[in-house]
Amino acid sequence: MFTVHLNLNTLSTKRVSLTSQIFFLMFFSLKFVFGPCALQALDLVDQRSVTCLSSSSGRKAFQVIGGSGRLYTCFVSCHYCPCPAFAYTVLRRNEGLLCKHILAVYLCQAIGVTQQESVSDQQIQVLWNERQEC
Repeated sequence: MFTVHLNLNTLSTKRVSLTSQIFFLMFFSLKFVFGPCALQALDLVDQRSVTCLSSSSGRKAFQVIGGSGRLYTCFVSCHYCPCPAFAYTVLRRNEGLLCKHILAVYLCQAIGVTQQESVSDQQIQVLWNERQEC
C-alpha cells in the first residue's frame, strides 16, 4: 500500500500551464491558417461584437461591429461580408479564406459567446436585399 500526496498549488499551476499551452497552439494554428485577420477576429470576439439575428423560420444573419465601429451584416450561409477587406482580399485577389468579421462569427459560434436577437423574416429579407445592392 502506498499513499499519494497532492500539492494543490502545484496541480493548479500545471493546469494553468497546460491551458496556456493549448491556447497558444490554437492561436498559432488560427494565425497560420487565417493570417493577420486571426488576431483581429479574436479581438472582436473578446469585445462581444457578434450578434446573431435569427427568425422563427430559421433564417440567420450576423451583425458584427468592426474595429472602427461600423456595423457589418454577414451571411455565413453564403460566406459573405460587405467589408472592403472581404471584397479585395478574398474575392478580388483570392489571398485569404475570409475576413476578420466572418472569422469572428465562426469563433463566437464555436465558443458560445454570440449575442442572440430574434427578428422577423421580413427584417432578414431587408438585410438580404441590402446585401444584393452592394
